[in-house]
Amino acid sequence: MIIMNFALIGVFCLIASTFATTGWDAFIPLLKYMGAVLLALFIQAGGTYMAMLSIFAQLNPIRFFKKFAPVMNLAFSTASSNASIPLNIETMEKRMGVSKSVAYFTIPLGATINMDGTAIMQGVAVVFVSQVYGIELTFASFLTVILTATLASVGTAGVPGVGLVTLSMVLTSVGLPVEGIALIMGIDRLLDMTRTVVNITGDAVCTLIVAKKEKEFDQEIFYNDNSELEEAAI
Repeated sequence: MIIMNFALIGVFCLIASTFATTGWDAFIPLLKYMGAVLLALFIQAGGTYMAMLSIFAQLNPIRFFKKFAPVMNLAFSTASSNASIPLNIETMEKRMGVSKSVAYFTIPLGATINMDGTAIMQGVAVVFVSQVYGIELTFASFLTVILTATLASVGTAGVPGVGLVTLSMVLTSVGLPVEGIALIMGIDRLLDMTRTVVNITGDAVCTLIVAKKEKEFDQEIFYNDNSELEEAAI
């Protein structure tokens, strides 16, 4: 809890360090990069995932966000999908109405292979680095980035900062200098926290879809405001 309480201060220090050493002129492109990543992550979480939840599971996205907020807060604070697994499973079971067998299978599996937020960040980072170094990417290069970023995200561990490690593989696949990672390292902590939220949100949405299709879902618990976990929290 001490580390979680000081996490935001640490993020501020990392960003302040980058700003102090590179100056405002170098920081403006980084702000554009951050904006592009955050916009893409928002579209993925608020658009794609919620459309999947509404179409395939026929559940209310607003209700989902209300009940899932504590897990998102934990994922944002720790920037670790693995750290949020216990609370994610508990939330799926006690607040969402997912059966124990489904939750215990899909959540740990998703925390290992479902890293959409990481793949999105790596795709935007490759374009950013290519523009900084003045290297034009061809259509074939973009296809390579899509494939490599997807494979790299599947093999990414659910721990903070590991996305930058696998980013080196994506950059190498299209002939971009690995040194470009240093340009975004100082501001990546905030993005790491945000993309972790997207990752675990995808895990939860897929879990609800699987549970609904397998008839391992209790809809009364999902729409009940007085679930067991909420009563325990009070």
